[in-house]
Amino acid sequence: MNYRITHETVYRYADDVARCFNRAYLLPRHTDRQQCLDARVHVSPTPPSIDEYQDYFANRVTQFAIHQRHRELSITAESNVVMREPNLSASLDIGLTCAEVLSRLRSDRDAATLAAREFLLPSPMIRPRDEFGAYAAPCFAPDRPFLAACRDFSEKIFEEFRYDPGFTTVATPVRAVLEHRRGVCQDFAHLAIACLRALGYAARYVSGYLETLPPPGKEKLIGADATHAWFSVYSPGEGWTEFDPTNNKPAGLQHIVTAEGRDYSDVTPVSGVIFGGGDSHQLDVAVTVARTSGAPIETRRRS
Repeated sequence: MNYRITHETVYRYADDVARCFNRAYLLPRHTDRQQCLDARVHVSPTPPSIDEYQDYFANRVTQFAIHQRHRELSITAESNVVMREPNLSASLDIGLTCAEVLSRLRSDRDAATLAAREFLLPSPMIRPRDEFGAYAAPCFAPDRPFLAACRDFSEKIFEEFRYDPGFTTVATPVRAVLEHRRGVCQDFAHLAIACLRALGYAARYVSGYLETLPPPGKEKLIGADATHAWFSVYSPGEGWTEFDPTNNKPAGLQHIVTAEGRDYSDVTPVSGVIFGGGDSHQLDVAVTVARTSGAPIETRRRS
């Protein structure tokens, strides 16, 4: 499956911004199931330069600074990606058991497992607590296939939590999400990671895009797609496997990865520092994930 992705972010400030320094995670990375053919970022006002580098987790980071006064900042990322469906249907119910994964995470010395151990540790937004482990533990009996247990745990979150965009912000603690049983995709990913780490498993945060399909007979709205988040778990010898608890499914052709990290703070789509701007600003975001055989992209802004 081939996709073209357009992600437009527009900031409007109450007063002049004298200068700003920005970092963005908007360009898809290369993974085992996707390849980014080309990508670019357009910024207005035009900065003297736009630099790209690879961060600690091998994500593609865009960095720029603007030194002229402005009251509006527009950042548009465009990319073309080829996706391959992961072959999971025959593997989730076989493979290492939960007990074997825990044992091998402690004992294996190969490079992949040693690197995965970093995702056992607390991170800025995720602090494993006993209640997280207690919530997830019934899914992870020692003799169960580990990936099947992860699938069932993802389904547990889907069934027991309510998707509620008005309940949380990016700063809402994970324990509040668990207590109130509601949140959005970022919260559900953080909750899953907190639970898995509390049980001793390696889990990381995945940020990206999700193609949404219109109802039968309806045209797809430009700008109606969204940034999305899900989680990935590590099994020694089997690698990383991604699950989307918001939609109760393993990540597939419609899940396009931009960045991977310990939690949201590692992969915030746009962050930075501004000097000036007044005491308020308006943020508009529009995302379009279009199959390249479809209509040409036309980006509209969506608040």
